[in-house]
Amino acid sequence: MIGQFILRIVIWFLLTANFSITNIIIGVSISLIMPYYRSENVRFKDILRGIGRLIKAVPQAYVESLEMILQPHKYEEVVIEKAKYRRSAALVFLDIFLITFTPKTIVLSHHDEGWYLVHHVIKRQKRNNP
Repeated sequence: MIGQFILRIVIWFLLTANFSITNIIIGVSISLIMPYYRSENVRFKDILRGIGRLIKAVPQAYVESLEMILQPHKYEEVVIEKAKYRRSAALVFLDIFLITFTPKTIVLSHHDEGWYLVHHVIKRQKRNNP
């Protein structure tokens, strides 16, 4: 339960980017009101890896935003990204959140077989070499 609360409050702060007392109270209230789910056994190693990816995604989002401002990206592609099989619901949510958090990508769908359909915005169109 405490892990879900921490995940929710961290996501709240990432989305709002505001650490005022009012925002903290709202974030804590929303995190407590939301229903909790019974989680499967999640390995501590996977949680630490997810937190590390989350910390890495914030600067990456800023860099990608600046790239898109300075050099507009005119092309797009849809790719299939492999996900680790048998992930808990919380880790799947974290994966989708991290992919969608960066400005150049968004997850279109997730399949239980272990992959995500991801839309990318790119600078140049890739050529298909036969």
